[in-house]
Amino acid sequence: MCNPADFRQRRSDSAHSTADLAKTKRSLHLQPYPKTPIGFFTAKETSPELILDKHSKIDAQKHLVAQVGLENFIRSISKVLDLKLPRKVKFNMNGRGRMESWDDVYLAEKVYTRCLGISKRIYQTHAYTHEPSRNVAYFILEEHNERSLSWLPGFDFYVLVFTYYDEEKRVTRVDVQYDQLSFYLHCVGLAQAHASLVEALTPLIVVWARAFHGTGQSKSIPELFPLREFVIMTYNCAHGKALQSLVLIQTLPSQSRSDARHSLHYHRGVAVETALC
Repeated sequence: MCNPADFRQRRSDSAHSTADLAKTKRSLHLQPYPKTPIGFFTAKETSPELILDKHSKIDAQKHLVAQVGLENFIRSISKVLDLKLPRKVKFNMNGRGRMESWDDVYLAEKVYTRCLGISKRIYQTHAYTHEPSRNVAYFILEEHNERSLSWLPGFDFYVLVFTYYDEEKRVTRVDVQYDQLSFYLHCVGLAQAHASLVEALTPLIVVWARAFHGTGQSKSIPELFPLREFVIMTYNCAHGKALQSLVLIQTLPSQSRSDARHSLHYHRGVAVETALC
């Protein structure tokens, strides 16, 4: 006979399987993506008509690629659009490095991951957007990073990758964009501490924003706050001249104050222009 406990467990497993199947069916029904109404607006460089036209020329598809190591991932993702990988490529690493060949890209990835204490990196993407009219495909790259040091936490990170190709479908340029600060905070294990600090400071900033908005002021911050005088004081503070500079500027006539901001000279005979606005 069937044990009542086993029966309840089987019934629970069956319910979970049915729920998972229902979720899968719902996710499949999301394709293709519908066009929702867009707002009516005017702009210098675009319009609702141009956005709709661009949307009709874009191909957005779900496609799973998951590999260990950058080289394996790149070779796999290039097959999705039948792209060729010549030896030479212009690879922009978030503006922090510009490489000219795939060999340099793979070498850089191996070296900096080792230096940052990353023992294994699993790359994956679940969808891509293709604009044939611009010869570009882009996607969100998900990185799962495992650490070589036990006291450093592993982390997931997200990168936006733009891949450009020529008429013969050879990859010519790759632009990688990501949050540099967030990446290094994760690498040194301080991402959570930084997030907690930001969460603590945000209410204070919101209070200030509400107070500023409540004044009804139409002027910008530099007009409300004597920014140029502040810059002069900040610079001179390190040289023991803050009070002298403040007294000099505030005691001059209005026109002379403006001239003084342009002609203040600091130590070592270096003239610093402080007309920032």
